[in-house]
Amino acid sequence: QLLGLLPLPARFGFRGLWHLVPMQTSSLIFGVKPLSAPIIRVKSLYTPTTFNDPSSSGKADSMAAGAPKWAQKTISLPPHRRGCHLITPKILKEIGQDLSGFKCGLAHLFLQHTSASLTINENYDSDVRDDTETFLNRVVPEGSSAPWKHTMEGPDDMPAHIKSSMFGCTLTIPITNGQLNMGTWQGIWLCEHRDSATGRKVVVTLNGI
Repeated sequence: QLLGLLPLPARFGFRGLWHLVPMQTSSLIFGVKPLSAPIIRVKSLYTPTTFNDPSSSGKADSMAAGAPKWAQKTISLPPHRRGCHLITPKILKEIGQDLSGFKCGLAHLFLQHTSASLTINENYDSDVRDDTETFLNRVVPEGSSAPWKHTMEGPDDMPAHIKSSMFGCTLTIPITNGQLNMGTWQGIWLCEHRDSATGRKVVVTLNGI
């Protein structure tokens, strides 16, 4: 927003004082017309201006490269034991061909379950995954002394739902030049919160150019 200096009304008891206010807000309060339009602060990284120019000599493949596109796939994961598991290689194997067609975009991962979760964390030392499982088990108690009412599927039932909400079931990762643009030590984790889990499904949606 643009900022402007306006005098405080005399009824406020501050004659001769000025204060800094957004011009759009001042227009609503005092009926003052902004001096100029708000400055646009967001600039597109990829602006296909040549595509709309009749005089441009851009080729058809350049136009196709700049057009937004989508891809979606449901990935089936085998049952995992309770704990945190690195699934980056599995995800990349399933979406690699589609992923390579994007220069810039986003990959959205959605886990279709309420007793497991997705997160991004350490991809090298497996102790980090073990320690994370230890943390979750200490934060969310289970057993006969736990206060949960929803125990129809066992003592790990309600704790699994709570842990799922703590980490969440979605991830969004940037795509750059056909690859997931994650840090060197980042990996995609499936966190399984049930003692006897079934297979899990992850819906991966890619969009970009």
